[in-house]
Amino acid sequence: MSRKRFLPPALLILCTTALSGTAPAVASPRPVPVTAPPLRILLTNDDGYEAPGIRKAFARLTAAGHDVTVVAPLTNQSGTGTKTTSASTIRVEHPEPKVWAVDGTPGDSVAFGLSEVFGGRAPDLVVSGTNYGPNVAGLATHSGTVGGAVAALESGVPAIALSTGGVSVPDPVTTVNAMDPTVDFAVGLIDRLRSRARSGPLLPEGVGLNVNHPVVGPDGRGAASGVAVTFQDPQPILAADFTDSGDGTWKVDVRPRLRPGVRGSDVEALGAGRIAVSPMRATWNTGPLEHAMTSALIAGLRP
Repeated sequence: MSRKRFLPPALLILCTTALSGTAPAVASPRPVPVTAPPLRILLTNDDGYEAPGIRKAFARLTAAGHDVTVVAPLTNQSGTGTKTTSASTIRVEHPEPKVWAVDGTPGDSVAFGLSEVFGGRAPDLVVSGTNYGPNVAGLATHSGTVGGAVAALESGVPAIALSTGGVSVPDPVTTVNAMDPTVDFAVGLIDRLRSRARSGPLLPEGVGLNVNHPVVGPDGRGAASGVAVTFQDPQPILAADFTDSGDGTWKVDVRPRLRPGVRGSDVEALGAGRIAVSPMRATWNTGPLEHAMTSALIAGLRP
């Protein structure tokens, strides 16, 4: 299923000073009133519940005052997309307070969390990540990180997929370091959502955000150059080459085959060192209103 791309008139009319592919660095977002209650957040991922990205996100979101519960895969489930189990049983561990480890996919984790951990009273927000490596273009389509967010959207819960990485093969040290500014940005984004929502929903019904933060600087801790509202670039990024072994099996060699990003896409933004914020639906389609909403939302946010 291909992604639809729009340059809606509403975007130009309502957000003239916001961006044409990138958000300008203007005023900081309005602070959330101190009386605003903390959000109840279900935190998941596809790298596994012990991965550094989800641990950093848990610590930072908790420090920001939110009530965060981890419900994430027991093991690495990268690349599982929106897959959910069809088995009659599933193993779940509760290794520490506020942490549940599900022996399944991110979608299984979210489903279990919504049904059992949150007891049928949905959280205010599901955050999936932050992922080790980017989830842009075709990578997003097959991403378990994005799949966890999609599972939340399917259940009517607002969701943010969060990833850290540039458009090249991730370097372990700099990518993990870049997770710190990634989760810092996520806190600011969530504050913006709260201030705009007041007592209403954080995002329009059925709409989530796919956020990709670049790796900046020699140590990965540098600040991004800006924030861009983007769409999913149409390229697959990864390509597989198959070689016949002659015994009924085939050797598989998967390599990046990156092309320049389409103007306004997540690949273009990430390659320029900007944070890519792509509105999405569980159906994988967005329209003009979602793009206009996202442009207005991120106007003025600083990395």
